[in-house]
Amino acid sequence: MKVSNVTLRRRLFIVLMICVIAFAGLIFRLAYVQLWQGEKLSAKAEDSWRREITYKAKRGEIWDRNGVKLAFDVSTPSVLAIPVQIPDKAATAAKLAPYLDMTEESLIKLLSKKERIVELKPGGRKMSLNEAQEVRDLHLSGIVIAEDNSRYYPYGSLAAHLLGFTGIDGGLTGVESKYNDKLTGINGNVSYLSDAAGKTMPNSSDTYKAPQQGLTMELTIDKQIQAVMERELDQAMTALQADNIIAIAMNPNNGEILGMASRPTYEPANYREFPTEVYNRNLPIWMTYEPGSTFKIITLAAAIEEKKVDLKNEYFFDPGAVEIGGARLRCWKKGGHGSQTFLEVVQNSCNPGFVNLGNRLGKEKLFDYIKNFGFGSKTGIDIPGEANGILFKLDKVGPVELATTAFGQGVSVTPIQQIAAVSAAVNGGTLYKPHVTKAWINPLTGETVQQVEPEEVRKVISEDTSRQVREALESVVAQGTGKNAFIDGYRVGGKTGTAQKVINGRYSPNEHIVSFIGFAPADKPEIVIYVAVDNPQGIQFGGVVAAPIVHNIMEDALTILQVPPREKQIDRTYKYGETPIVTVPNMIGQSVSDIYEDMNMNFNLSSAGSGNTVIRQAPAAGTRVDKGSTIRIYLGDENDISDTH
Repeated sequence: MKVSNVTLRRRLFIVLMICVIAFAGLIFRLAYVQLWQGEKLSAKAEDSWRREITYKAKRGEIWDRNGVKLAFDVSTPSVLAIPVQIPDKAATAAKLAPYLDMTEESLIKLLSKKERIVELKPGGRKMSLNEAQEVRDLHLSGIVIAEDNSRYYPYGSLAAHLLGFTGIDGGLTGVESKYNDKLTGINGNVSYLSDAAGKTMPNSSDTYKAPQQGLTMELTIDKQIQAVMERELDQAMTALQADNIIAIAMNPNNGEILGMASRPTYEPANYREFPTEVYNRNLPIWMTYEPGSTFKIITLAAAIEEKKVDLKNEYFFDPGAVEIGGARLRCWKKGGHGSQTFLEVVQNSCNPGFVNLGNRLGKEKLFDYIKNFGFGSKTGIDIPGEANGILFKLDKVGPVELATTAFGQGVSVTPIQQIAAVSAAVNGGTLYKPHVTKAWINPLTGETVQQVEPEEVRKVISEDTSRQVREALESVVAQGTGKNAFIDGYRVGGKTGTAQKVINGRYSPNEHIVSFIGFAPADKPEIVIYVAVDNPQGIQFGGVVAAPIVHNIMEDALTILQVPPREKQIDRTYKYGETPIVTVPNMIGQSVSDIYEDMNMNFNLSSAGSGNTVIRQAPAAGTRVDKGSTIRIYLGDENDISDTH
């Protein structure tokens, strides 16, 4: 069939119009892509070409309360390979092998992997800066040095359980785990453009994004107090051969933990070399046990608050044991203490006397105070792994359970509960939530990002009750079972504790947890220290074993905290054979004949110089020394005194 010219021209016109429209659409599309979408598409293309080498951010540092670094990252570069960029893998392996302490065969396998980036481990992981620079100086194609870090604990095992340790994915235990999100920084990188084969694109440049270090954590811990505490625990473990020892130091006025340690311990940097049960259990917050007589502080505070006892004017007769609900509950002193004031009941840690106080309170009231002091529930301290402790259910408390609870048997507590509760008993009556975090600091600016404020849980007893508790516990140290914690020149209060261990559901006659909790100064406490010794060998009494440890820690801690000595200290009662501490009198200006007889009652005298008048003396007047110490006096004329300093 023959097509007419008109039809043909019409068809050609239609085709032409289609072509024009298509060409216009193409032009519009090109303009749209180039002008409106060009930047976005270029970015997508560049992103598909871009490869990144990660630069690990440094983890936040951990400081003590005075800015001493307890944990921080040190730079440990790692060697990486980009296999497609290595032209001669055998030659590269041969050059690298001596520096990485790896065989050429193992390196060739790594360099031949079909991966974008390969870690040359183990030899290329976490190298020293000098080693990394030596590899960098080889100028090998496809071999790059990436920034990496290792956690460093400059004081070894110091505060190990509190600090914890880190793994590949961050903190695993301690505050390293608890605050991993804040301590972890933001990684940086070096990025470059590569083609489909992985080779660097010509005329392209690297882009560097700096890593951001994590926040600096300032702890409430005082490194010096922590070191003193751990020194004493080490010495005690050697001398006592105990199963374990626990110690905590706390500021009773705000809940800040000044020191926390236990033995056995470990080194965070080498935790794999120690048993799992050692590094996974932070005993000061995890271990539960019967507290023994240190728990009597709670019964004492409750009885005073409820006006159930007059410590100084009310008497109690201790026959040595009491019969309660068919059970015979004995005093630690065979034959008992006889007639004594309730203050002496506290001083002597007399079980029958505290049974009497428990009965006066009744189970509802006593257990209300026990719970209000924080027992039976977690304190909420900001360290993972805290236990609850165990209390009798009130409907299960009969006469015997009430009696034993009153003197610290049959209840289970943690050390952190114990020190928090006693702090409330002596600080004026306020229970604080213990904490180890003091502040968070921006590492770049040094500015404090967050300040951790003290957290009051509740008011438990009145200020007047707290004052009476302090006075009673001060007398325990000066005149009762806690004399080994006495520190001359300071007013120290405290309480001993000796509790039988429960072994296979029964009380062991030979294994005890002995403890002592002390505070100073007694008129206005600034530190509370608790020490518990699990199954020491030999004598097992808190006043003999734990009190001397608290004494040694307390004596140094008061100096570190710059706490001034106190006046009006209760005179210590000395046993036969103990050497009293006395005050050196002022002898300057007196004649030898005036002082000689009196001085030899407490001191030995040694003189030097000529003349009959004392113009100088050593030690100086007011110094506290052991009775019988030698006082050296320097003699001269009276007119020499004013010229003598």
